[in-house]
Amino acid sequence: MAAADQEPHVSAVRPRSYQDESYLHGFLGTVGDLQKAGVLQDVVLEVEGRRFPCHRLVLSAASPYFKAMFTSDMAESRQKTVVLQGLDAGMFGEILSYIYSGTLHVSLDKLQPLYQAADLLQLDYVRDTCSSYMAMNVERSTCVDLYMFANAFSVDIVQNDCLQLIHKHFVEVASSKEFCSLSVNQLTEIISHDELDVEEETTVWEAVVRWVQHSREDRMNHLPSILPHIRFNLLTSDDMAAILEHPLVREDPGSSGGIMNAVQNGDPDLKPRHGMFTEMMLLFRVDIDEILFMNPQEGKYISCSYDDTNFAEAWAMTVTSDNDIYLLSSELHDNYNDLSMFKYNHAENVWKHAGMSAAPNSVQPGEIRFQKLLVEVDHFFYNLAVEMGGSVHMRKYNRHTDQWQDCSQLQIDAEWNFSVPLLCGPHLYFIMNSEMHRYDPTQDSWCELTPTELIPKVCTAVAMGTEIFCTDRDFTQTMVYDTESDRWQKLQGWSNLDVKVKMPYFFVLGNQLHVWVTYDTASSNDYLVYVYDRSADAWRDLKASIPNEEYEVPSCQCPVARVYLPYLKRA
Repeated sequence: MAAADQEPHVSAVRPRSYQDESYLHGFLGTVGDLQKAGVLQDVVLEVEGRRFPCHRLVLSAASPYFKAMFTSDMAESRQKTVVLQGLDAGMFGEILSYIYSGTLHVSLDKLQPLYQAADLLQLDYVRDTCSSYMAMNVERSTCVDLYMFANAFSVDIVQNDCLQLIHKHFVEVASSKEFCSLSVNQLTEIISHDELDVEEETTVWEAVVRWVQHSREDRMNHLPSILPHIRFNLLTSDDMAAILEHPLVREDPGSSGGIMNAVQNGDPDLKPRHGMFTEMMLLFRVDIDEILFMNPQEGKYISCSYDDTNFAEAWAMTVTSDNDIYLLSSELHDNYNDLSMFKYNHAENVWKHAGMSAAPNSVQPGEIRFQKLLVEVDHFFYNLAVEMGGSVHMRKYNRHTDQWQDCSQLQIDAEWNFSVPLLCGPHLYFIMNSEMHRYDPTQDSWCELTPTELIPKVCTAVAMGTEIFCTDRDFTQTMVYDTESDRWQKLQGWSNLDVKVKMPYFFVLGNQLHVWVTYDTASSNDYLVYVYDRSADAWRDLKASIPNEEYEVPSCQCPVARVYLPYLKRA
């Protein structure tokens, strides 16, 4: 083919789009200038008698509310002046400032009317910004007001934050004047929660009385709907007698009958409130079926014997995020073939089957295996076991399928019988003197971390926040590990102990590190409890009054649970 007959070559050039950022900002600035100069305005909005000249196009572009108003057959689309109802004039001025500038000014004093205006005008950004600002300013002095507002407008994140603070500081909040402004539904929602930080149920009753007496004529008729949320099953007979003699009850015979009905027909299993629980460390008696609950800081020591025990030996124990106590154990007369889950009911002081399928023990004759860890992560139970051959086995229990399943396994090179597993945050850690590993439940995978190295025989460890504290079996070297930086630091201050420690166990009470140690005497085992003062880098003897018995800890740390002391005292 001749050159003249060939088609010219056309290169394939892809189209591109360009965005002029300066134009976008400049356009908004120009629109704002037109508004300030009063140029091209084609509608006047009237709010509470104040007139706001505006541009229909700008309003429609900013708000679905105005778009529907000006682009439909509504009468306002043809009117030169439109009167807006249900808005505060000052807040509408703030809204217009945002529409024409893109800048929003928020303060606590105008937060609620600004949110209401944004909700009416369907301005999502303004409404969401107000919600975020509310959440940042939830304090004791503002929580009731913000709760009532968030409840009325279904701002869930703010409502939940306020409820948490109200529960935590209920005694203070219930004495405020804002508390008396709650609606009956808001009041019952607050007092129905387990999380109320009150030491006695009479505090809840007194708060209800104060709320009723604030507007007695209007609120007395609400008592029948409020009373079921008061946990009369937690009151002593003396408290009940005092309530029945209260003027609010005596002057209204209907109240007395309602209270008695609530006591007789109410739920006897209603749980104690959060503030009624006390943190207690648990120790097992080896020779008899007994648990020692103790809080050395408060000088409380309660021994409880439990009956009808179905387990032979405790392999591992955990306290869950719901404060439930679980034990993984072989059952009596089962030849250690399976491991079953038991749950402790401290109201009845009994161990009961947890209703979960058994986990195969897989211990062969002559084989040594330690079921060393039982923890709960995101409602899954994880059990870690160490075999003499240097293999670390992990399995988890799925509540939905009622099945145990194997997880990713770990091979170790270090001395297997001096190792400590524990939970810290969302991860499980396995600590030895020359190796350290972390297990991620979401990925079912292990990774290697920096080992302690200075601790020759790791014995006990406990997590507190993002840190892990561990020590050796003689309590000569104590280290703290920062999980965020993967670094170890040596703790000082243990040289003041002049006795030979037999076996230490860490535990955390009141967000403080404690250690329970056994030491040898000529006649028997004796015990000490120390608390660590981090600012002074020293240990302080709590002078604990621990009975001189032989105790067992089915874990690498002493379990701690929140318990309701009246249950223990009557056991």
